[in-house]
Amino acid sequence: MTILAAEDGPSPLLPHTSELIVGLVAFALLFFFLRAKVFPIFERTYAERAASIEGGVKQAEEAQAEAQRLLEEYRSQLADARSEAARIREDAKQQGQAIIAQMREEAQAEADRVTARAHAQLQAEREQVLRSLRDEVGTLATTLAGRVVGESLEDDERSNRVVERFLAELESAQADDAAVGTAGTSGKDG
Repeated sequence: MTILAAEDGPSPLLPHTSELIVGLVAFALLFFFLRAKVFPIFERTYAERAASIEGGVKQAEEAQAEAQRLLEEYRSQLADARSEAARIREDAKQQGQAIIAQMREEAQAEADRVTARAHAQLQAEREQVLRSLRDEVGTLATTLAGRVVGESLEDDERSNRVVERFLAELESAQADDAAVGTAGTSGKDG
């Protein structure tokens, strides 16, 4: 029975109707206040943060795209620079070879000039020596012939003819000896 008596009194689980109405009105006022004043601030802050994050992501994507573009541009410039360097090296190599060839040609031409000059000088000296020898041999031959004959052979024309004939015979004898020597060596070779 004590249980029944407790049921007749106010229930601790169910609030009074007046408390329930006051609570609902307070809740409605608080809800409208929060909805009008606080929630817009939350929404604006959320939108700003979302926009900031999206902008940051977008900026990061743009920066990455720009970095990729710059990297490709750098690689392209590097490839161009390498090909230009290779072309310059090849040009320098070709120019070096051309310079070397030109220097060789100039050296060969100079050597040919020096050789030709030396041959000409040798030929001139040989002719001078031959003239000098002819004169000396002529003088010696005339003097010797004059002593052998016992007469003076001072007549220039006669002495010149005798000397010339003697030298001609001497040269032909040397030429015959040279021809025989050449034939003898060629016969030995065969």
